[in-house]
Amino acid sequence: MNYQSGFGNEFASEAIAGALPVGCNSPQRVAHGLYAELISGTAFTAPRHVNRRTWVYRRQPSAVMGEYTAYTGHNAHKFWLTPDTSSCPAQAPNPLRWQPFELASASTDFVDGIRTVAMNGSAAMQAGMAIHVYAFNKNMGHGKKGRALVNSDGEMLIVPQIGELRITTELGVMDVRPCEIAVIPRGMAFKVDGKNECRGYICENYGAHFRLPELGPIGSNGLANARDFLTPSAALDESDGEFEIIKKFAGHVWHGTAVRSPFNVAAWHGNLVPYKYDTAHFMTIGSISFDHPDPSIFTVLTSPSDTAGVANCDFVIFPPRWMVAEDTFRPPWYHRNVMSEFMGLVHGQYDAKPDGFKPGGASLHNSFVPHGPDIEAFTKASNATLSPHKLDNTLAFMLESRYVLQPTEYAMTSDKLDKNYFNCWKGL
Repeated sequence: MNYQSGFGNEFASEAIAGALPVGCNSPQRVAHGLYAELISGTAFTAPRHVNRRTWVYRRQPSAVMGEYTAYTGHNAHKFWLTPDTSSCPAQAPNPLRWQPFELASASTDFVDGIRTVAMNGSAAMQAGMAIHVYAFNKNMGHGKKGRALVNSDGEMLIVPQIGELRITTELGVMDVRPCEIAVIPRGMAFKVDGKNECRGYICENYGAHFRLPELGPIGSNGLANARDFLTPSAALDESDGEFEIIKKFAGHVWHGTAVRSPFNVAAWHGNLVPYKYDTAHFMTIGSISFDHPDPSIFTVLTSPSDTAGVANCDFVIFPPRWMVAEDTFRPPWYHRNVMSEFMGLVHGQYDAKPDGFKPGGASLHNSFVPHGPDIEAFTKASNATLSPHKLDNTLAFMLESRYVLQPTEYAMTSDKLDKNYFNCWKGL
């Protein structure tokens, strides 16, 4: 794979020499008989520092497309739900936890392997988010048997938990392993293939594009550094043959037929791009004196809201790190947070729940729902000899939102729902 590094950069790439126009975006005749097409990720008049758009030069415009009709494929409407929380059962203010979600049992590709766990906001109003899990064991194919996905509702942050992914996009191809993440822009065609069984998590962000958080007094370096984000180089798919396009639009799933692969882009330039990030490059900040800092110091990406400092969605990780604080209870403290917190575990143990929280599982603590370490973690941490300790071989993540997250019927009726979660605090 060939990548370009940086975050929010003005990138340029071509798979065929001379395919990228010089000095203009839409020449009268594009080289090699290609067509110029603009993908706008923000309003034309958005401020320059948040404006996102990319020009692509392709064999055929994406407008050459058959009519879209309702997608009635495997479980399309039952599991990948519209961001309409009226379809969710009433949610009591209880802490929730799920054991590892199921792997694909039948032959299933990425699209049909998506299950919606929780959601808030509105795709139409461009606010809020949805959280999904995926499990698949079949590739999306190519040529006459190929399928691609276009999500017009939101950008998709993909967190693999089992299985390496190959994500093909209009702008190029990325290989994404567990402990890495990938982000696909809203409105851009892509497909996800994998090796053997694959399982993971998805954040579907309806709000402002994910960006790097401001560092404030941390300074100019730290947390996720821009140079460690990788964007693919142009990779033209020259194959002919029809492609099925699955499109999520206005909260519903549709499909149609394109006469050629949507990945027929010979060159492109712009800053609306897919990208990947290896969480091993995250520069963790922590206390070297006493007390446990707020978890905001672990933020990788943030989607801001219209209220300063209050995120539509934050993506936070808890990677390997040294614990050195003196006279301090080192696991997360007990707390009630105005923000809603969904957590997943990629591998290893989470220090606040050493046994009950498993890789591939999840927990949800909504606004002001009390939570914290289980009795085992509390007892151990309260009596530990406080020497420097490396918390290693682990990666947990959190999706945090200003809006209450509504669990779906799928999530609340799943046999993976841990009905004994309350017992982890019994005896405190």
